[in-house]
Amino acid sequence: MGHYFRPRHLEEALTALRRRPVVLAGGTDFYPARVGRLVDEDVLDISWIEGLRGVTADALGWRLGATTTWAELVEADLPPLFDALKQAAREVGGRQIQNTGTLAGNLCNASPAADGVPCLLALDAEVEIVGPAERRRVPLRRFITGPRATALAADELVVAIRVPRPGQDARSAFLKLGARRYLVISIAMAAATLEIAEGGVAAARIAVGACSPVAERLPALEAALLGAPFDARLAERVDQAQLAPLSPLDDVRGSADYRRDAVVTLLRRLLVSLAP
Repeated sequence: MGHYFRPRHLEEALTALRRRPVVLAGGTDFYPARVGRLVDEDVLDISWIEGLRGVTADALGWRLGATTTWAELVEADLPPLFDALKQAAREVGGRQIQNTGTLAGNLCNASPAADGVPCLLALDAEVEIVGPAERRRVPLRRFITGPRATALAADELVVAIRVPRPGQDARSAFLKLGARRYLVISIAMAAATLEIAEGGVAAARIAVGACSPVAERLPALEAALLGAPFDARLAERVDQAQLAPLSPLDDVRGSADYRRDAVVTLLRRLLVSLAP
């Protein structure tokens, strides 16, 4: 049997990491992966560490604590910039999972179909990491390096997600395609953040998940939206050629061709939903 650590302070957790334990936050991925067998690894449960939970804001942006749950995010007082992330939060499993699963756990699990990742990419989020020697920030686009793989070193912990404050009025939205409404792995999903100034699109960040080894931004679509009037005609600017960064696979949930077609539809509906 392994050892179970549940520290209350970050310094204690960093010390425990020397044993190379499995890090546990909400446990919504950890326990289902071990059904029917004993937990024989060392486990570091970070859910009681002070300062890792909650949402705060300052002049530069927002800090989302690593162990903040999806349900807590939904209840947080946040501007329309975070609507996409809240929409995704309501579709992460069922209510029990939302009450327990954490934002950082969703990132560190690094599933290609992680619902929160496209939303955070579209928010230009950074991951705040602490190790024994330094505290650093890594852009989310560089944090997840592949399926179930991240840039996190064995002696480091994610302590927060940082979202910068946009220069203009901003809003976001999220859409997910699955075999049913809830409790389902995505076939495809998309998130968009638009910054609006003088009736036009001043900045656009669009991300697609479940259609590549990692979620991807769509720079060509973002460029096509820049400067466009902020209305429902934005959907007309979506084109298949803009999906070049994606590399969807054939699997039991859908073919690669189906996913490409579905993403175009999702993106068009997403932009229509954001229009006034």
